[in-house]
Amino acid sequence: QVQLVESGGGLVQAGGSLRLSCAASGRDIRRYAMGWFRQAPGKEREFVASIIWSAGWTYYGDSVKGRFTISRDNAKNTVYLQMNSLKPEDTTVYSCACAQYQRGIAAMTEGDYNYWGQGTQVIVSS
Repeated sequence: QVQLVESGGGLVQAGGSLRLSCAASGRDIRRYAMGWFRQAPGKEREFVASIIWSAGWTYYGDSVKGRFTISRDNAKNTVYLQMNSLKPEDTTVYSCACAQYQRGIAAMTEGDYNYWGQGTQVIVSS
């Protein structure tokens, strides 16, 4: 079992920045990738970013490329999402996820992941 706890959400003005954190805990944490997704009410879950844990390769959704950066800290079992140049349309709940085994190479779909956090709310005011 893997537990994921997100933090760092909040309210920010458009153009501002936030950094989300996701700490993983549990026995013998095995992971192929960690990712961030977001989901607004009434909409499908959207891929934001993923990082292949061993190699450090990163992938981004089109709507966040050039603005968001995913990174990891092996020692802390933590993945981060640095969000810059935030826009009102970035407002939603952000969830992190853990893919213990490789399915898709880039781990860009929900089906690649088998553990999910509870989510953290991000609100960007205009």
